[in-house]
Amino acid sequence: MDPMGNDIDVHLGKRLRRRRRLLGLTQQQLAGSCGVRFQQIQKYECGANRISAARLWQLSEALEVPVGYFYDGLSEAERALHAEKEPAGEVFARKETLDLIRAYYQLSERPRRRLLDLAKSLHGETDAG
Repeated sequence: MDPMGNDIDVHLGKRLRRRRRLLGLTQQQLAGSCGVRFQQIQKYECGANRISAARLWQLSEALEVPVGYFYDGLSEAERALHAEKEPAGEVFARKETLDLIRAYYQLSERPRRRLLDLAKSLHGETDAG
């Protein structure tokens, strides 16, 4: 397998895992909706198995995202991998981050704006302190 292909497979797998977790789905639940075993989802998520175009379509339907979602940020991720930096998306793999995002989107628009303003103001306080 060519190194470029492997980088893409890993990126797609990370995007798959991020979206699955954001929706609160288990690997088993996602696998059931696509007609595969959960081990196959594990292999996709770690980049061990390449995702076919047909399977990518099924996954996008199950995860309620366009197919292009899986490719978002690919060029940035490639640059980060080649620069030997930690991939920028690692923060989204943390449970705490996903819990915060879920809670944020459960709020209506006005409280979301207020929470965002609060977070920005707290960030400013830490910079000044």
